[in-house]
Amino acid sequence: MIHGGIKYTLSGTLSGASEAIADMPAHWQACMEGKGNVDLTGAKTLSDHFYMWSSASALSRMTTFLASKATRGRVTKVSRKDRPSVFQHSAFNGSLYKLVDIVLDVPSVVKALADNCRERIFHIDWNKAQWHHLPDKKVTLDFTYDGHVHRLKAGQFVLTAGQGNESLLKELGIESPQMQRRPLQQVMVKHTYPHRFFGHCLGAETTPRLTISSHPCDDGTQVWYLGGTLAEKGANLSPEEVIANAKKELEELMPWVDLSKARWATLPVDRAEPRQRNFARPDKAFASAAEECPNMIVAWPTKLTLSPNLADEVIELLHQHSQLPSRGDAPELAFLDRPPLAPTPWDAAFGD
Repeated sequence: MIHGGIKYTLSGTLSGASEAIADMPAHWQACMEGKGNVDLTGAKTLSDHFYMWSSASALSRMTTFLASKATRGRVTKVSRKDRPSVFQHSAFNGSLYKLVDIVLDVPSVVKALADNCRERIFHIDWNKAQWHHLPDKKVTLDFTYDGHVHRLKAGQFVLTAGQGNESLLKELGIESPQMQRRPLQQVMVKHTYPHRFFGHCLGAETTPRLTISSHPCDDGTQVWYLGGTLAEKGANLSPEEVIANAKKELEELMPWVDLSKARWATLPVDRAEPRQRNFARPDKAFASAAEECPNMIVAWPTKLTLSPNLADEVIELLHQHSQLPSRGDAPELAFLDRPPLAPTPWDAAFGD
């Protein structure tokens, strides 16, 4: 989901996170139309909006929230006749609003990004590669293939491996910046219920009680991907416990939806981020020069939505290091393999 930060204003006030992310849907949309700074015309949109709903018990909180300055111009109420199919049922007596968020088909986004530079994407076998420290504290990356050592030099290396940055930093002996993990346990529901839905349910927390997004499968079914407070509180529970909680939530919030024949699985996720005080959520993307290594930048987008923000941060650091675009010959790395596109978590979980 490429969201505009509304879910970060559930306290009723604007936050650093909500302001940093507010322009992201428009930025991504421009790229998908071929008008942005990255060509994403091959990426697919699953939905051009996201909903926010409340149960009858949380209606007063929803009313208070939507009266706050934080939501003005960013949320519209949905009339009964315009409700999506899943909320056309007579049993729904809450309120429903539409957000200016978009939902992307992530596999197609990854492919579109890769297609822009396919010839420069390689897979590193770390059994055949190691970092080499030079006397000036800079590093090179050395590959040993067929008895030959190939040395990759860079004005700046940029580490964007998510949680993989942690092991790379350890191997490089870099102590700052440090990484934190904020775990989740998402739930995946594969079913034949005919209606798609993308939305947040407002509850008592400052994060959504439940988040649902719908993703198509090759066999014509779909997967509902469940997150929100359900996933945060389920981080340290067993998969069976999280699934039981998910079933209870859906039964309470959408009792008319028949998921009796659905298949269930969970996905543990570590949100990899720069270390924050009290392990708080970062407000924006992060990029920083490594203190112990003058030609190393360490970066975390913190969330997909903020990837453009991350690119801006990295480019600014490159300019500070006098690294400007050039048209020189790229290093010869043909001895390295090419990585395939990764399967979706639901394809991996359900084996379809």
